[in-house]
Amino acid sequence: QVQLVESGGGLVQPGGSLRLSCATSGSIGSIYVMGWYRQAPGKQREWVARIDDSGSTYYADFVKGRFTISRDNAKNTVYLQMNSLKPEDTAVYYCNKNSVTGITWGQGTQVTVSS
Repeated sequence: QVQLVESGGGLVQPGGSLRLSCATSGSIGSIYVMGWYRQAPGKQREWVARIDDSGSTYYADFVKGRFTISRDNAKNTVYLQMNSLKPEDTAVYYCNKNSVTGITWGQGTQVTVSS
């Protein structure tokens, strides 16, 4: 069964960087879209970035130029490199897999940007 586990969150200063990882297990397949979402307290979950099976990447406007999504198919891992972090980036970040077999969510990892 497919399982997603996020890691790499933590406390970082404004302007700092973090790299989040989303490790997958089970029969991951080959045709799927991976995405990152985030949810701050009192806010709705919002889409951050996605990468499809062709390697094409897409970003929300508020992270464009600062965040980079990538994937290592050999390791079945997706990454979110976050640079120039701002306090408003503080949220729980979730990894998501979308394929013809269904949608899978991870448990999330906390990112806190504070001075």
